Amino acid sequence: MSLPVLLLVIGFVYVLIWGGLSLLRREGLSIRFAFESVGITLLVSGLVALTGFSVHPALFLLVLYLVTMRVRLLVDIGTVFAKSGRFSQAERIYQLAARLWPDQTGHLVIQVNHGTVLLQAGKLDEATAMLKGVLEKSGQGFLGVKYESAAHYNLGVAYLRQNKEAQATIEFNAVLDTWPASEYARRAASALEQHRRKNALPSDEKEE
Repeated sequence: MSLPVLLLVIGFVYVLIWGGLSLLRREGLSIRFAFESVGITLLVSGLVALTGFSVHPALFLLVLYLVTMRVRLLVDIGTVFAKSGRFSQAERIYQLAARLWPDQTGHLVIQVNHGTVLLQAGKLDEATAMLKGVLEKSGQGFLGVKYESAAHYNLGVAYLRQNKEAQATIEFNAVLDTWPASEYARRAASALEQHRRKNALPSDEKEE
């Protein structure tokens, strides 16, 4: 198999695999991802065929991954900064990712993580507004169950910190409905149990 043909095969298999994973995550098919992947594949394989320049298939696959997954990679880097408490740096990275032409799913993923950082930084009103905005768009089919669960859970935490227990309960229950087997569901169930015990205590004391 010639190198240009091999690169074409690698590129199209890459699109099929990541497209299939997106469907499994309930994120929908990204037209931008498909166009970018196919465009890069055709460009590189065409240049190799015309010029005879040699490109290692592994290097081509790495470049293809870095270009098409640029937004997700930046989100992951921002999350690392957020976990270490460097919230301002994390916000700047998310803002950079938002300027790199994310697709619909990528845009929502950025907002979920940005909203979580705002929550961790104590900016409750901003976090609530951003997470609510994400969930209002969840019905469009581009927000996977992982990020939808995260948005519901973190919005519930934001409501708790604002002493809005009724709204928090709704969001925690939404986590259980969205992805019952997730870590977010375990945390939501724990928060609901604590809320139940807190509300049950006064009535128990009255019965005594």
